Amino acid sequence: MKHLISLRNAVGFLRENNEILEVERPVSPIYDISGIQMALENGPALLFNNIEGYPGVRDIANIFARRERVARLFGAGQYRDIKFKILQGMKKPIPPRVVEHAPCQEAVITENIDVPATMPLIKHTEYDGGRMLGGGNTFIGPDYFFGGTHLSFNRMSFRGKNWSGVHAFYGTHLGETLMEHRGQKVPATINIGTPPAVMVIAGGTVMPLIIPKGTDKAAIAGGLQGFPVDIVRAKTVDAYSIAEAEWVIEGYFDTAQRVWETDEAEKLDKYAVAPFFPEWPGYMGRAIKGFKFQATAITHRKDRPIFFTPLAHSFEGDDLCAIWREACFYEMANRLIPGFVVDVNILHAITPRAGVVFQVKKRRPGDESYQRNLITAAFGATQGLYLVVVVDEDIDIYSADDVLWAITTRVNPEKGIMRGSVGGRGSPMLPIERVGLTGKEVAGSTYMGGLGLDATIPYGSEADFQRAKYPVDKVDLKKWFTPAQLTSVRNTQSDFAKVWARRGG
Repeated sequence: MKHLISLRNAVGFLRENNEILEVERPVSPIYDISGIQMALENGPALLFNNIEGYPGVRDIANIFARRERVARLFGAGQYRDIKFKILQGMKKPIPPRVVEHAPCQEAVITENIDVPATMPLIKHTEYDGGRMLGGGNTFIGPDYFFGGTHLSFNRMSFRGKNWSGVHAFYGTHLGETLMEHRGQKVPATINIGTPPAVMVIAGGTVMPLIIPKGTDKAAIAGGLQGFPVDIVRAKTVDAYSIAEAEWVIEGYFDTAQRVWETDEAEKLDKYAVAPFFPEWPGYMGRAIKGFKFQATAITHRKDRPIFFTPLAHSFEGDDLCAIWREACFYEMANRLIPGFVVDVNILHAITPRAGVVFQVKKRRPGDESYQRNLITAAFGATQGLYLVVVVDEDIDIYSADDVLWAITTRVNPEKGIMRGSVGGRGSPMLPIERVGLTGKEVAGSTYMGGLGLDATIPYGSEADFQRAKYPVDKVDLKKWFTPAQLTSVRNTQSDFAKVWARRGG
């Protein structure tokens, strides 16, 4: 698994497997990169080798845009198996290893720091409030993260050459860390272009019930990749950098200062009104006043360092969040009701932070109604959850159509629909959180309550729900059709049709 050592090793792996499309013509970080990413969504990884205004700098995107590719990266047979690799990493973590010299520090800038002039921060849309850094992994060490190591993705807007605002929600690990040290300067590094396992762990730590503060997340990343994550002491602050990162911004969070994320927001002086950039639900985010991050150095690799620009609202953004979140939901379910849950998936359409689908197997009469416990527990496990669906083991939870089929044919309108966590804290990233029932903007978020759907067959009623099953397993299509003909037909079938074809209806 040498390709997991670093991002550039992973790029080599993608080249060998024809999973990457290299763009040689010049591209602008203003609209070009984000526009190309979205236009080729769910396609190959993209490596931009010629960025206007940034000679010698490359940019990569859409690495995680296909779940089949993610599975190959981590040596999993199928995408659904990655969650079990993560769970193994959680239970058998490999602590990070401190090294003296690191590729991320081959070049060091400590004077005249200008992040926007040095790195190709992209402007996602014409409505954005500025150019955003969305691909950096915040890394905080044991002295400030309750004895563990913290990794996360956090949106950053460098309004100044060497300072940025950062969005750190209360209830998240970064938010809790900064509030714990309010009034202090919290040293940290922002690592860009890290090894794939580090990105996965940074992307999904949003369930404190399973991953409490003080967890050694770098060790879980090590467990996932099968060897330690190398870290190195930062040059200008009492913190560590990810040694194999392409870029690192060293600095500290000044918890005594709050800054608006955009110029327009500062002029309006109103919370969550000025546009920011497209957030994970698919709506334009709104600028807030967050803690200030002060950069003290930029370090990077010398040989054509690679920047990373995931889009929050994208297949890649979803997958980066969903992979570990699915593992956490699976772990939660098995702690609550051992053996009841078969699998967990987060469909793209329900977004990783807002929904989840559980596949369960009712083994005995006593298992009936456990699905309701599961729905209630899921809402309590994480803030902002809006949709929890529970289906039987015969439903393909990786097919949105099959899940919808189960909802429309198995949900009892009187007993199978649950409202969860009414009045609880939600996510202000969702517009409905800000406008509530009144249709008027409100400060913070006012959780409307999630929707839980029990789309399972009542135990003992299986005969009434006997599925139509055509004899696809009894016919050998090769008797009548050539391989080319079969390939041609399968290329025209929709994903749901392929589910039926495989299962017999």
